[in-house]
Amino acid sequence: MRRRRRRWSGPGPDDRDPQPLGRVASRIAADRGWTERLAGGQVFARWGKLVGEDVAEHAQPVAFSDGELTVQADSTAWATQLRLLQRELLKRIAAGVGVGVVRRLKVQGPAAPSWRYGPRHVPGRGPRDTYG
Repeated sequence: MRRRRRRWSGPGPDDRDPQPLGRVASRIAADRGWTERLAGGQVFARWGKLVGEDVAEHAQPVAFSDGELTVQADSTAWATQLRLLQRELLKRIAAGVGVGVVRRLKVQGPAAPSWRYGPRHVPGRGPRDTYG
């Protein structure tokens, strides 16, 4: 049986040397497949800087999945404007967080109010059908 000889660290860099925290964290994220989700989180955290304060004032990211970023505008006019600026916004986001992180942009208008009250609901036109 042959004994392995123990290697002693020399004056050069070694894997056992203390590593910067950022390097260790990025290595762990890459090993576990978290890089896409972390990049998506950067889009949410840096939204105002990525797209500009004027756009960020009227639109917020709401979801990120499989390279598709869903953005909700506060009015239909801003939703139309964001659809027209879609290519420019994708370029800005790619410059800020990396190319290929956000591949598609889905723009939604404002959410319509719900007229349902309570846990039970009867299908139909509602109170309008009782007026004649």
